[in-house]
Amino acid sequence: MKIIGIAASLHGGSYINRLLDAIRGELPPGAAFETWSRLGEIPPYAPGPAPQVVRELLALVDGADALVLTAPEHSLLPTELEYALDWMGRAGTLDGKHVAVMCASARACGAMWAQAELYKELLGAGAVAVGSELVISPVCPHFDDNGRLWARDLRGQVREMVAQLCQAHLREPMLSA
Repeated sequence: MKIIGIAASLHGGSYINRLLDAIRGELPPGAAFETWSRLGEIPPYAPGPAPQVVRELLALVDGADALVLTAPEHSLLPTELEYALDWMGRAGTLDGKHVAVMCASARACGAMWAQAELYKELLGAGAVAVGSELVISPVCPHFDDNGRLWARDLRGQVREMVAQLCQAHLREPMLSA
């Protein structure tokens, strides 16, 4: 199984970038994970040929079995992520694609709002979305020196999401009548 991870933050040390790295550590054997970090280069959608960076993203997502998106606590999605989702949705690369969403926030409502926005975009583009909201307080360390989540409850939530995503490719498609 090939999974592509995209963190909706342009700040390398942010919680959601670190969360993406923690997700990588929880994948089962045989699951390949690749992080795509060029979100800041995605332009707004425009009719006509897609720019090179967009073509690369579309090919990467098209060749993957699933995606993992991590998003910050904002009630509005980062503009760059909106652009990427727009390109992927218009190209049909998210159609039927399993996408796990995790939102990290210091406040429960912040993660909930971000996740609701992401679900709206993903479902509108035809994706199958799963995920959870994490409350990560900025006053407590949650990651060890190797980037793994050490907090048992948070790690359990990440593992549950990974289990949902990695089993998704084993499900039989519905038979049409």
